[in-house]
Amino acid sequence: MKELLGQKVKYDVSNDAGLVIVPAETVIEQEHLELLLRHRVNPFAISVSKETPVKTAACSDLVDKTVGHTKELFQSIRKTGKIPLLEIRQEITPLVKQAAEHSELFELLEAVKAKDDYIHQHHIGVGIISTLIGKWMGLNEADLTCLTLAATLHDIGMIKVPDEILNKPGKLTEEEFKLMQKHTILGYEMLRETVGLQHRVALVALQHHEREDGSGYPLKLKSDKIDLLSKIVAVADTFHAMSSSRPYREPIAFHQIMSQMRGGTFGAFDPNIVSLFMNNMTRQLVGSEVILTDGRQGKVVYIHPYDDANALVQIDSDYVDLSRERHLHIKEVVNLSTL
Repeated sequence: MKELLGQKVKYDVSNDAGLVIVPAETVIEQEHLELLLRHRVNPFAISVSKETPVKTAACSDLVDKTVGHTKELFQSIRKTGKIPLLEIRQEITPLVKQAAEHSELFELLEAVKAKDDYIHQHHIGVGIISTLIGKWMGLNEADLTCLTLAATLHDIGMIKVPDEILNKPGKLTEEEFKLMQKHTILGYEMLRETVGLQHRVALVALQHHEREDGSGYPLKLKSDKIDLLSKIVAVADTFHAMSSSRPYREPIAFHQIMSQMRGGTFGAFDPNIVSLFMNNMTRQLVGSEVILTDGRQGKVVYIHPYDDANALVQIDSDYVDLSRERHLHIKEVVNLSTL
């Protein structure tokens, strides 16, 4: 069974009772081997991917490198008013796609969180998360490439929004919020005028704040009028914004993000897309180190199939069942590489 070490599992690995013990896309480590042995899983029945996993340190470095490139290019766009499409396609989107290949989901999500340079980190974070969702949805290569580019440029109109509004530490006034909302139209106009760019890329800039029920902006479009790529970016955009540090607040707790996105606190998302994203996250929680809302740290050992928001967490030799301890929740998924 040791030959599985370092290999990436292609499909979910389940025991005889149907419980997923090693989620798809997991890179097998020693603890996974022990888990497979305890559950008497036949190693020859496990399918592994032929892809070479992107290592943790490389992922963080790759994201930082991509953000640096983006910052330089966006500064150039601010000065010239022109979008260097060839440079973005050659230098940015390949790096975004490469980062989205990272095998450990929560390490990737930690790497893309905006911490001190929200605007530029947000471009790349949304680009990577959108690409990840597009892969999970099985988009063809042409649509996936278009999605990566569109998601990375979705907030390009922010270049024309005054810095004092973008960096304001407190709540925006009604007038300031209206100015902020114009970034969708400004971005659409910039991208529509860029030679060689698909119109869908401009549509994503225009539509990524639209919602299924027509409650979004700027045009209050409903589901059938919103491009699929815009719907994907809407989910990625909201998740990244909630999980990142902002000038006026700290990152929102993991359990609150899950609850609010599923409950439509920030408007109605495409239910298929948001469910796919949320379900992939909860599936890959097994084996992850988490911090609970009471400050204790433990490892997720089981996800309830009919209550996936409340896991079974092992803390030393004890077990905490969040489906029973309703006052406790997962506050944060811990990136072990930074401890």
